[in-house]
Amino acid sequence: MRVVILGGTGFIGSALVKALLRAGHDVTISGRGRRSQTDGGPAYAQWDGRSPRDLAEICRGAAAVVNLLGENIGAGRWTRARREAIVQSRVCAGRAVADAFALLKKDGAAPPATLIQASASGWYGLWPDLATAPDSTEDAPAGSGFLADVARQWEASSAPVEALGVRRVRIRTAPVLGKGGGILTKMLPLYRWGLGGPAGSGRQPFPWIHLDDEAGAVLFLLEHPQISGPCNLCAPEQVDAAGFARALGRTLRRPALFRIPAFALRPALGRMAEELLFNGQRCAPRVLLEAGYVFRYPDLDGALRASI
Repeated sequence: MRVVILGGTGFIGSALVKALLRAGHDVTISGRGRRSQTDGGPAYAQWDGRSPRDLAEICRGAAAVVNLLGENIGAGRWTRARREAIVQSRVCAGRAVADAFALLKKDGAAPPATLIQASASGWYGLWPDLATAPDSTEDAPAGSGFLADVARQWEASSAPVEALGVRRVRIRTAPVLGKGGGILTKMLPLYRWGLGGPAGSGRQPFPWIHLDDEAGAVLFLLEHPQISGPCNLCAPEQVDAAGFARALGRTLRRPALFRIPAFALRPALGRMAEELLFNGQRCAPRVLLEAGYVFRYPDLDGALRASI
């Protein structure tokens, strides 16, 4: 099948492109710059990230679209302007997809049959303790907090495609482990210097997924048309922040005893620290497991060894 990927040059998108090409699919990546296609590689299409008409032409004839676009939530302190950019980068892209599909329908062309819409495990809200956090399977309601609000708006932005008969899957992705990016980028230097450890109490849930399973799960969803609606992309193993720190320390053969107190991070990071570091979600990948997806990295130790 031909798959259009919005956000195909990022950490997750690049892995997904490779997985799709290995599986024999044709891939088109949208972007603001011009790039040439290489033999056996993806095609590239120029798009400004806003125009539905231009996006409609890119999507014409495609079987599926994967929308991964959105500003990095961990790139800087959450000022008012930064929070607005995080929201708008996601909402504008989702609305452009919905408008592009509607334009194709209006022109008498079939829109892509499937839309994989990115979202995040933050949908389920803020939980400070793994022991008391609810099991957040896909039927759980949205929680509270900025990230939950972002996820609600993000998912809603492309909802109109369902009225066109498009199968829409909303992938609620946990923090991703892998080489060359993701959450380990900022953590590894501290751990290698022997300064690693959890933030705050260490009891907060720490959902995760390995990059290979993130890409593998999206490929699985594309190839299983019976699946629609929300889908948690997270490993089945549950761990808290202290357990994650111990596992990373074991992998690097370094101590992980340095606990960063909340009062030391709140002044520098503010609300960002509260939501990204001191709270988490107890996610379960029920939809994937019930559909028969087999995780390549179901346990944290194995995922970390493959990410270092």
